[in-house]
Amino acid sequence: MSSIDFGTPSTLPPPNGYSHVASVPPGSRLVWTSGQVPIAADGTPAPAGDWEAQTRLVMRNVGAALEAAGATWDDVFKLTIFVVDTSALPVVRAVRDEFVNLERPPTSSLVQVAGLFRPDILIEVEAVAAVPAD
Repeated sequence: MSSIDFGTPSTLPPPNGYSHVASVPPGSRLVWTSGQVPIAADGTPAPAGDWEAQTRLVMRNVGAALEAAGATWDDVFKLTIFVVDTSALPVVRAVRDEFVNLERPPTSSLVQVAGLFRPDILIEVEAVAAVPAD
């Protein structure tokens, strides 16, 4: 388990499923993922228009990228989520909560964009993790 320190100062508004601050201990190895989209390794996309399926596949893809670099979801201290519409935010949060440690949620940014690289893609997620140095 990572020794990242997560915080929510009383001088900021209460967050909804994320931490306001994360402090990475010295000597940690940082891992960045590229933005992951809802396309399986075999090229099959999640169903168009299905926020739950797309978000779940994106989060699985982020997990696979993290694993390839020797990290886990517990090591994630920053998520950036890009969506084409914020109306599905409750669904995105519910699926995200299946993957992140709810006792130590990562810092997070949510950005609404005009579109992603394909019109059927609703969401893209990237992560930053810190793992103890070898």
